[in-house]
Amino acid sequence: MPIANSNPPGEQGDLLHRLWIYTNYDCNLSCSYCVAESFVGAERNGLALQEVCHLIDEAVDLGMTELFLTGGEPFILHDIFSMMSYGLERMHVTVLSNGILLKGKRLQQLEALPHRENLTIQISLDGSNAEMHDFYRGAGSWQKAIDAIVRLKSAGFHVRLGTTQTPENSHDLADMCKLHRQLGITDEDHIIRPLVRRGFSTKGMAISLPALEPEVTLDRNGVYWHPVATDLDLLISPNLFPLRDAVEQIKEIRTSMLAVTGGASSRFR
Repeated sequence: MPIANSNPPGEQGDLLHRLWIYTNYDCNLSCSYCVAESFVGAERNGLALQEVCHLIDEAVDLGMTELFLTGGEPFILHDIFSMMSYGLERMHVTVLSNGILLKGKRLQQLEALPHRENLTIQISLDGSNAEMHDFYRGAGSWQKAIDAIVRLKSAGFHVRLGTTQTPENSHDLADMCKLHRQLGITDEDHIIRPLVRRGFSTKGMAISLPALEPEVTLDRNGVYWHPVATDLDLLISPNLFPLRDAVEQIKEIRTSMLAVTGGASSRFR
């Protein structure tokens, strides 16, 4: 079970191969610790399909190889399958989701996507039982997540699990690992990340820019240092285009930070 912030820092050229896009901020759950402050009925604040495609093109030109689509709940969007299809022809695509909507017509649309070998669906699962998972995510959400994982695995999708470690579920992680193995999820595909004191969360790690290795992140308001949050202190540029300019700024900031500290910061993924 890889721990999200335990990866050793790499060379600068290796750090910026990922593009994160917050596709929207509305959600079908209202998780009480959401760093993005997403909830049922939140303003969408999404990027248009044309903008996402343009960003993917620029990212590929910059040598980026991985695209992460997150929210909010990305599968609320009508255009999400078009975004995924465009990305899958050019990059490896990971979509972060609670999985609840992935049934019926949406599952059929997912199954119809080209280049499925380049696709990972990352489902949030915070416990081996409903009591653990539902504490932050709401009653009934654990069973719906489990059902989604089973459906996706049965349909042949590459499924990854993302677990947020909290004070409430820390003692449950061993049982959580037993569960993911029973579901056919490998240890390598179970990511555990610490709770962060951002957004709605009043608990967890307090993280600022110097403690984070950069991973280029965007929403409709600009380019950010890292996907842990889209707060103003992590904003690099209010301009989405050209993406290259913001990436160069990120590289310059990181070089300056390394010159001051004499070493890399711990990587939080």
